[in-house]
Amino acid sequence: MPTRRAAREDRIELRATNEEKQLLATAAAYERLDVTTYIMRTMLPAAREVVDRAERIVLSERDSARVLDLLENPPEPTPALMAAARRRAERA
Repeated sequence: MPTRRAAREDRIELRATNEEKQLLATAAAYERLDVTTYIMRTMLPAAREVVDRAERIVLSERDSARVLDLLENPPEPTPALMAAARRRAERA
């Protein structure tokens, strides 16, 4: 089953020196792509990696074990937590 590509309708303005533009055009030509496709294929994976690194929490083995232990054996609620829960229930 053929896949449909999403239409690219949004625009990004990119300022470059003449040398930079020529380099991008040459690289795109070697890959037999237009400059836009070359830039998107090159930059989107890099952008995804940056976002992934920024949004993912990596725990050490010790911290992972602590989180699992807390999930399996949660501590008793503190008085402050109980008071907050009561206030929340009163507003609802």
